[in-house]
Amino acid sequence: MEKFVTLTSTIVPLPMENVDTDQIIPARFLKATSKDGFGDNLFRDWRYDKNDQPIQSFVLNNPKYKGEILVAGKNFGSGSSREHAAWAIAGYGFKVVVSSFFADIFKNNAMNNFLLPVVVSERFLKEIFESVDNDSNMTLTVNLENQTLTNNATGHSETFSINSYKKECFLKGFDDIDYLLNNKDKIEQYEKKRYIG
Repeated sequence: MEKFVTLTSTIVPLPMENVDTDQIIPARFLKATSKDGFGDNLFRDWRYDKNDQPIQSFVLNNPKYKGEILVAGKNFGSGSSREHAAWAIAGYGFKVVVSSFFADIFKNNAMNNFLLPVVVSERFLKEIFESVDNDSNMTLTVNLENQTLTNNATGHSETFSINSYKKECFLKGFDDIDYLLNNKDKIEQYEKKRYIG
């Protein structure tokens, strides 16, 4: 996995509330067992019409919006627990999703797939949407070490919370197995003490 320390990027705004996992990746695409190709079907029913033609009004089809940060409205990732939603967002190329509230299961699935969910206040979220409306090239900076998100258009920042274990995994580029292997010596020492003592 690639280490995640800081990221500065333009954003893709999706100012819609209550976006559920079926809207993120429709159920008909869940048959695959590999993560490959899921990004192609991210928000499929919003991106394409019934003839598979791009719907120009949808943000992912608007060339002025691009970047590695998706900024979504409140209550993002609700609905079913499908991990495929995180696969689709990460597969499209996003590294961070910002919202004022995430469904817990989606949040955990995102972190397990090296997609960083950042929770901000509704006031700050509104400011970000206003900034990108004024300038589609505005950027956000995510500093994971300091746990801050900065709107570079205004200079305003907010802190966000993250599980300390997951934070370490992101910073070091570890998945769960990498983390265990990295701590193999400590685990073996603990086991020796436990059984000898």
